[in-house]
Amino acid sequence: MVYIREDLKTVFSQYKSIDDFLNINNNIVRDFKNRKTGRFELSGKGFYIKKHFECGMGTLIDELLNLRKPHIGAVHERIALDKLSELGIDTMKVAAFGTDGNTLSSQRSFIVTDEITNVISLEDFCQPWPTTPPPIDLKNGLIRKVASIAKEQHKNGINHRDFYICHFLLDIATIDQLHHKKTPRIYLIDLHRAQIRNKVPFRWRVKDIGALYYSALNIGLTPRDLIRFIRCYTGEPAKKSLVRDKAFWHAVQNRAVNIYQRDFKSTPTLVLKSK
Repeated sequence: MVYIREDLKTVFSQYKSIDDFLNINNNIVRDFKNRKTGRFELSGKGFYIKKHFECGMGTLIDELLNLRKPHIGAVHERIALDKLSELGIDTMKVAAFGTDGNTLSSQRSFIVTDEITNVISLEDFCQPWPTTPPPIDLKNGLIRKVASIAKEQHKNGINHRDFYICHFLLDIATIDQLHHKKTPRIYLIDLHRAQIRNKVPFRWRVKDIGALYYSALNIGLTPRDLIRFIRCYTGEPAKKSLVRDKAFWHAVQNRAVNIYQRDFKSTPTLVLKSK
C-alpha cells in the first residue's frame, strides 16, 4: 500500500511501489540498524524519507523480553503526525507513506515528509544564552510555547519519547513576534517513537518532561523559568502543582538529574524547589 498526498502525485508519479520509495537515492543523515533517514529533492522541492526495513524476529523477541510493546515501522509516526496536525500543533507534513509485509518481523515501510525550511532547533537557538542572555519577552514566549505543546500533546494521549529541545524547530521568520509578546511558530519533529493512548501514563509523562528538563539544563534558565513552565503546562499556579503533583515533579527532576550526571559527570545547579 502506497499513499501520496494529492498535491504531490505528479511530483512522485514515477514512484509506484514500496520498492520504488525504498530505492530513492538520498543523502543519509541518520543510519540505524533497521532504519535510515535521508534528504532528497524532486522538482526543486526538498523532502526527508525514513526507510524502515525488516527487523527480524530477534528485535521483536528483545522488545517482548524487556516488557515493551513492539514499536516497528513508519505507521506509528504517520498516525502521530496526523494527530498533532488535528490538534493544531505544527509538525512535519506527510508527503507519502507506504507499508508491506504480513508480519511485524517482515514489515517494510517508509514515510516521506516535506522539508521544513528557514528553521533553527531550540538547542542551537538557545546555545548562546548562558553568556548572552536573551530578551525576557523572547525567553518567556518560547517557554510558554513549548509548555503549551507539551500540555496539548499529553492532554490528548500522545507521548513523544524523545522530547528534547533539539526536536523543536523555531520558524526564524516568527522570532520577531517574540519581541512583541506574540506566539512564535515551533515545529515538533521526530515522532517515530511516539505512542498514542486515551491517557498518557505517569511514567511516560515523566519521561517526556524529564527529557525536556534535562535538555534545557545548560541554556541558562532560572528557577523562575521552571516555575513559568510548570504554570503553563498545568494551567494552574505552580505552587499548587508542586504540592499536589509532588511525586510527578520529583520524578521529573530525578530523571533529568540522573541523565545529566551520566552524561556530564557532574550535578546541575538548576533544580526545582518543591514543597
